[in-house]
Amino acid sequence: MDDTKPSPNPAWPTETTDDLLRIMAKLRDPDGGCPWDVEQDFATIAPYTIEEAYEVADAIEQNDMESLKGELGDLLLQVVFHAQMAAEAGHFDYADVVHGISEKMVVRHPHVFGDVSVEDADAQTRAWEDQKAAERAKKAEAEGRTPSVLDDVARGLPALMRAEKLQKRAARVGFDWPTPAPVFDKVREELDEVRDVLDAGGDPATVADRLEDELGDLLFTCVNLARKLGADPETALRRTISKFERRFRAVEEMVAKDGKSMKDYDIDGLEAMWVKAKATD
Repeated sequence: MDDTKPSPNPAWPTETTDDLLRIMAKLRDPDGGCPWDVEQDFATIAPYTIEEAYEVADAIEQNDMESLKGELGDLLLQVVFHAQMAAEAGHFDYADVVHGISEKMVVRHPHVFGDVSVEDADAQTRAWEDQKAAERAKKAEAEGRTPSVLDDVARGLPALMRAEKLQKRAARVGFDWPTPAPVFDKVREELDEVRDVLDAGGDPATVADRLEDELGDLLFTCVNLARKLGADPETALRRTISKFERRFRAVEEMVAKDGKSMKDYDIDGLEAMWVKAKATD
């Protein structure tokens, strides 16, 4: 029995990566391709790439394997899209991308592809970080600048994730508190500084700017606290966001059952329903 799924268009089979590459090339062809695809560039596609990566993460969080399959395809399309644009500009092509990552994996896993041995996963993580540090130093030397342990932490990462990565890099060279205790004190200090700005008052624009600065310090310190406690701040916040969504929707259902609008209640009434939603969550 042949379980192969038929292509929507037999002229364009969709069974291999080569087929996907041909499809992408056709979409980008100024002569007969898709106008939208043709007019895109790296900058306009980048937000979609980020979005697709998050949709992969969401499918994993929901443990939805059918959605994960589709989202991984969408993410793969992003790689193919960027590679096609690069090939058109004469920079590199998809084969170069595959070669680059394959070579990197072999180089970074000498205990698998060479004669180096590692004791455990922790030792492998340290070896991996050492290898990446050597690559960053080599890149800095080629660019004629002083290498930094903070090099190549992508600016496009979500702020919480980037903050944690920067802190981990700094910690690797000893720039870190030994225990969580001082971080608790730092959180209180940063919170007090937010209050001080509000209490001082002044020109609204100046206050807003100072508040943004102090709130940034507070958030950065909270990321540090999460890291010291062994929690992933991005995951923790996503978990809280999901919790908020569930409870807020439960409040909306309570309001709907009463045949009212949320605007019909004061904050005390809404808070009472929130407590009820929280108790049943």
